Amino acid sequence: MTDPVLALDGVTKSFGPIEILHGVDFALRPGEVHALIGENGAGKSTTMKILAGYLDPTGGQVMLDGKPIAFAGSDQAEDLGVIMIHQEFNLAEHLSVDQNVFLGRELTKGWRLDHKAMRDRTTDLLKRLQCRVDPGARVSGISVPDKQMVEIAKALSRKARVLIMDEPTAVLTERETEILFEQVERLRAEGVAILYTSHKLGEVKRIADRVTVLRDGTMVRSDLTADVTEDDMAAAMVGRELSDLFPPKVTGSNEPILTARNITVPGIVHDASLTLHKGEVLGIGGLVGSGRTELAEAIAGLRPRSGAVTLMDRDLPAGDVAQAMKAGLAYLTEDRKGAGLLLDKSLRENLTLPLLETFGSPLIDRKREEAALDRAIEDFAIRAPARDMAVGDLSGGNQQKLLLAKTLLSDPQVVIIDEPTRGIDIGTKQQIYTLIAKLAAEGRSIIVISSEMPELIGLASRVVVMHAGRIAGELAGADVTEGGIVRLAMGMDGTSKDSAA
Repeated sequence: MTDPVLALDGVTKSFGPIEILHGVDFALRPGEVHALIGENGAGKSTTMKILAGYLDPTGGQVMLDGKPIAFAGSDQAEDLGVIMIHQEFNLAEHLSVDQNVFLGRELTKGWRLDHKAMRDRTTDLLKRLQCRVDPGARVSGISVPDKQMVEIAKALSRKARVLIMDEPTAVLTERETEILFEQVERLRAEGVAILYTSHKLGEVKRIADRVTVLRDGTMVRSDLTADVTEDDMAAAMVGRELSDLFPPKVTGSNEPILTARNITVPGIVHDASLTLHKGEVLGIGGLVGSGRTELAEAIAGLRPRSGAVTLMDRDLPAGDVAQAMKAGLAYLTEDRKGAGLLLDKSLRENLTLPLLETFGSPLIDRKREEAALDRAIEDFAIRAPARDMAVGDLSGGNQQKLLLAKTLLSDPQVVIIDEPTRGIDIGTKQQIYTLIAKLAAEGRSIIVISSEMPELIGLASRVVVMHAGRIAGELAGADVTEGGIVRLAMGMDGTSKDSAA
């Protein structure tokens, strides 16, 4: 076994009086992919940030090439070949793609910037990733998956000895994931040490040589990946067996509660119709870019549209999210960081913001707000070291549970949930799946949009599938299978159908 290039030796980390990491030992070796997994809040992000120079350990040592080192910051770590691809994009939105790739490391010709060289180099990197983004495009105008590819291109542009990848496939399609894996294989063959985190245990099993499990800030297991199963990994992460990841499906009534007829969003969604019944979990599937999110946003009043939306016999005006909320419809965005939460504000401020008028006017009743937060923390099992902490410092799973609590605070009868468990560990997934089933059992109606096939199959009694902006068909009961969804998503089953039932 080769010596580690980068390692942690008995590392602890405290934020104020609260210790987050407890004596962690962890090693990255040249030419090895080492997966670090654990529930949200287990300490993975803190561990990665210490390795990459973003945080200092409270105790223990960081070792580089067998010698203790105290990074002056992430810039020094990068200069020494330790590169981190962040889950939260570290991009300058107002700059172009090529400017982002070389930001802080600009190429020069004499005393002037060599824009052509940077543009050409970026083109080569994007071509390697099979990403068709224009290097001159402003980052603010490209898609979320393309932003991830730009982050990866940034990392590939540097001579990395250690590459730390934080949930790199969370927003990527299957095809893009395969391309990323090709690059990981190439870097491993070149002797780069790779730390890989993912909540997708199938990916870990496939790509990693070794897997280490963190639970509550403590390393509980470290094995060769070949020696453990996905069930072994899941059980180590949560400290219990997860034999029933999905709760029993809830059977809704035949009573329509929401109908959408001939919905068109210019250039994106074309003549789409669907019906949602009381107490039903309805899935919407399809490939990324098929129009799933845009259809849901149009129904929720977040996008201009033509066509009609009726909720409990009440017609909802187009492009009016406030009226949709008053009528009893709530939408949980797929982009919890960019559109769902204010990351620099506290849990209380985020929870009550959409309904401030109900907490007192003109002065806000802080006691009522705190009581609402008490209920949310208990009902949604939100784990926060401090109530007044910034939401951006919460783990992804706890952010998602807070976003759910915020969305449900208005007591909606219809809830649209876009990508309910993106970037979330398997234990928190189980909690959210149970919550969705509980909401349906209470008589609420749920629309779930998901890129994860098992999620649609495990939760929904019916699945509407979109292809190229149109509804390609509908599956129900025993017909809700992976093969059936894929065929419709690829446009393989003929002409589009009206999914209203």
